[in-house]
Amino acid sequence: MRALRTTLCTWFGSGLFPFASGTAGTIATIPLVLLLWWQGSLLLHAAVTILVTLVGLWAAADAEQIFGKKDPGQVVIDETAGYLLATIGMTFSWPNLLLSFLLFRAMDIIKPFPARRLEDLRGSWGIMLDDLVAGLYANLLMRLGLYLWGLSP
Repeated sequence: MRALRTTLCTWFGSGLFPFASGTAGTIATIPLVLLLWWQGSLLLHAAVTILVTLVGLWAAADAEQIFGKKDPGQVVIDETAGYLLATIGMTFSWPNLLLSFLLFRAMDIIKPFPARRLEDLRGSWGIMLDDLVAGLYANLLMRLGLYLWGLSP
């Protein structure tokens, strides 16, 4: 069971990349985002986002013990959940993919309120929630930007 949790919380090993593991985890999520956009179902995208979040809460529960530190960089399922949230309700286009990626990574690094505070929560809640907030901010900023440019999400 520990091997399964490690595989999932590192998003199939992408979190083991030697540097910028959060970026690597986000990149490893792109095929799933593209598949969900291709399916074109908002309900499916929302369901997968919720499922990945719940799996992340479970998988990351022991991550601090496994990796020996709080919010270990190897755990990137939080980036997966956050990036799925950042892309929910968007339609496929290469500019949308690039913009959502850049906005999510920026929000994940900047951690605007209340994301930074949520990191202080114990265990997997602190690991997961800050990235979900980053994903929500990225989604809202992208929608605002597309609206101002006269484009639809």
